[in-house]
Amino acid sequence: MKRPLLQIMNVCKRFGAMDILRSVDLTVAAGRVLAIVGPNGAGKTTLIKSVLGLTRPDAGRITLMSTDVLGANAYRASIGYMPQIARFPENLTGAELIAMLKDLRGPTALLDTELIDCFGLEQALDKPLRVLSGGTRQKVNAAMAFLFSPELLILDEPTAGLDPLSSSVLKDKILVERGAGKTIMVTSHIMNELEELADDVAFMVDGRLAFSGTLDDLKRVTAQTTMERAVAAMMLRDCAEAA
Repeated sequence: MKRPLLQIMNVCKRFGAMDILRSVDLTVAAGRVLAIVGPNGAGKTTLIKSVLGLTRPDAGRITLMSTDVLGANAYRASIGYMPQIARFPENLTGAELIAMLKDLRGPTALLDTELIDCFGLEQALDKPLRVLSGGTRQKVNAAMAFLFSPELLILDEPTAGLDPLSSSVLKDKILVERGAGKTIMVTSHIMNELEELADDVAFMVDGRLAFSGTLDDLKRVTAQTTMERAVAAMMLRDCAEAA
């Protein structure tokens, strides 16, 4: 296995009386694509927010490149985040948003504008973000995630709202970045899409990690030939155990 880039160790999170994360242990290897899957309410979003520092775990430890993220801020410069629904400042243009982010990152920031070019966003970036279509906003969302060549990319339903051509462009970019040694964590409900991309799979249910391993391992332990059927088998197995 490649060196770990991200380590999540015994992470717990509770909201009121609900256990959202239950002693989650997950190692994310550098230079690989990890698909985080599971039913709605499994804890996927809370886990991602914990890595980003948007949610503070009640217990456990998270390290990125051996740096403890709890209470830290600088590590976030190594992460590119693409939320499912981006909340942009509506009155800014895309170009103004990029300029603002460049100012925050500093003059030495290395820019990757490939997606801007591949998506043909040049003219759209001169318009206020509020007037852009949902698909174009999603393209801007993707371009922002990759813009500063982060070591870790966290992509939440990245192709939602994209047309087939744009979806293919984004998936190709993900694979190129993996080939360059970058690490990608991706969530999606489109299993055949994840099957194109994923090296590893983390299956979550009820706030716990029910499976962590390679995609081939998941297919083997479930005796299934596709990721969709393998994940479905895991969900059925969990329902049977709960009953």
